[in-house]
Amino acid sequence: MMNAAPLPAGCAAVVVAAGAGLRAGQPLPKQFANWRGKPVVRHSVERLAAAGIAPIVVAIPAGADEIAAEALAGIPTVRLVTGGATRQDSVRLGLEALADATPELVLIHDAARPLLPRAVIDRLVAALAVNDGAIPVLPVVDSLAQADGALMGAPARRETLRRVQTPQAFRYPAILAAHRSWSGAADAGDDAQVAQAAGIAVALVEGDEALHKLTFAEDFTVAQPAMRVGTGYDVHRLTEGEELWLCGVRIAHSQGLAGHSDADVAIHALVDAILGAIGAGDIGQHFPPSDEQWRGASSDRFLAHAVTLAAEAGFRIGNADLTIICEAPKIGPHRQAMRERLAEIIATDVSAISVKATTTEGLGFTGRREGIAAQAVATLILD
Repeated sequence: MMNAAPLPAGCAAVVVAAGAGLRAGQPLPKQFANWRGKPVVRHSVERLAAAGIAPIVVAIPAGADEIAAEALAGIPTVRLVTGGATRQDSVRLGLEALADATPELVLIHDAARPLLPRAVIDRLVAALAVNDGAIPVLPVVDSLAQADGALMGAPARRETLRRVQTPQAFRYPAILAAHRSWSGAADAGDDAQVAQAAGIAVALVEGDEALHKLTFAEDFTVAQPAMRVGTGYDVHRLTEGEELWLCGVRIAHSQGLAGHSDADVAIHALVDAILGAIGAGDIGQHFPPSDEQWRGASSDRFLAHAVTLAAEAGFRIGNADLTIICEAPKIGPHRQAMRERLAEIIATDVSAISVKATTTEGLGFTGRREGIAAQAVATLILD
């Protein structure tokens, strides 16, 4: 992918992050809550900084200096300013904080819109080449009607309406003067209203659905993927005087696998695959070899536990594919019994279970018949 062209010099930004964000149901203001691995406010600030925009003033609530500094640590172009009682007050204070930088252009963005595409930034800046203001908008796709109390009032023509997003871009001197002169009785809904009140013409550019505003608690709920995949791998040493268990089936052999439990290397690999698919660690975390209660334990208990954890996470086993790596014993004669036993433990149809075997052509520890290895892949389906 080609890198985007650098923005013209003299482009700054104000990010509004001074609200309480109470509707999001978070224990702290939503702009500082984690979303997709990092604080909400950090997402858009990083994208602005990556576009070469500097400085970036972030308007924050009173007393939030420490949490804001932590959320934005490592972004050198950021300045913090305490916001005001209204959004318009916060924007004005942010613009005033840019006075020493004397930028030519400024983008004003709501922190609650974390996914800021570079293409939107480019469209806004391009529009400022011939306009004093520009905002990103999207068409209205639903039918609209005015409300008359609890009854439907007059219809509204959606063809003439647009959904307004941020960032909104302006020539800095013009929007600073507009905010200084704002005399609206109520808080301005956005900066375009302030600009229009001051006689600034505002151009419309194409927005982006990615600029969705995080508002409610469900916006912070991570959607479960319909499918997850995990992999597992395990090795156990062959030794005299031990039983050999593979896939929950006891196999007559001159040696068995050594381990704290029954050392069923194939089931252990499958357990790790299932745990990995749900992000639940590995078999050693759930059944540590230092715990005496698992000495000699049958590994079917481990597999049943992993399946239960997957169910609690909302998933069922879609299929399991195991490969046993050894020179001996021959797996073929036991393959069907292994599939049936695994299907029984997992509570699925045998058609969802695959057991394969291979050798290493005499190479390595398995080739020297010192041990057996197994690898597994498990697919989990949202139940």
